[in-house]
Amino acid sequence: MTYCLRIADMPETERPRERLMAHGPKILATAELIAILLGTGQGPGKLSAVGLGQYILSELSKHQRDPLTALRELTPAELMQIPGIGPAKATTILAAIELGKRAFQSRPEGATIDSPMAAAAALSQNLMWQTQEHFGVLLLDVKNRLLGTKVITIGTATETLASPREIFREVIRQGATRVIVAHNHPSGNIEPSQEDIELTRQLLAGAQFLGIPLLDHLILGNGNHQSLREITTLWDEYPQGD
Repeated sequence: MTYCLRIADMPETERPRERLMAHGPKILATAELIAILLGTGQGPGKLSAVGLGQYILSELSKHQRDPLTALRELTPAELMQIPGIGPAKATTILAAIELGKRAFQSRPEGATIDSPMAAAAALSQNLMWQTQEHFGVLLLDVKNRLLGTKVITIGTATETLASPREIFREVIRQGATRVIVAHNHPSGNIEPSQEDIELTRQLLAGAQFLGIPLLDHLILGNGNHQSLREITTLWDEYPQGD
């Protein structure tokens, strides 16, 4: 595919919009998805919209290894510093990013939380994209229906502190009968630390004593999540009666 051409000059089978209509959005490269938002090109060398999309990703990768992470964190003014991006294109891109976040995060109260993915989606608005560590809880009723979410503590870029006492105080205060806890790793590395494992062990013991099942402990970061229940044997050591 030649990206210096106008999209109108490309064969129809190679145009981003036509490819999306024919095959769905998942097969499109990131630059092609951006091109659909841009509509038109320009920038250095009078690039096509796809070429401009590639150029944007290239410029962002100079500042951060993952250009999509950088794009998600930019302000309109910062995005407009890239040649070829004016107010209209900047606001269109950032509006699309925000809409994608909200679509991923949407989980109405009363919805049944029946998987780690559903739990991560419900918690992501408060935890997923934060630059500091946040520790939160997902409050559920006896049928795993969502009662609400709550951020318990906010830490630094690398550390957050949450005590079992603080966590279960909020669970009891809200009248929840089951709970899922979660925190984010701003680095994007979702592997649990030894501190994460130890805190989970303490929480499972407390949940067992109180008769409030702890269903999972999730780690979130950069659009991904990890379920400690799925990758550890802690729930075998501390049965929850769930």
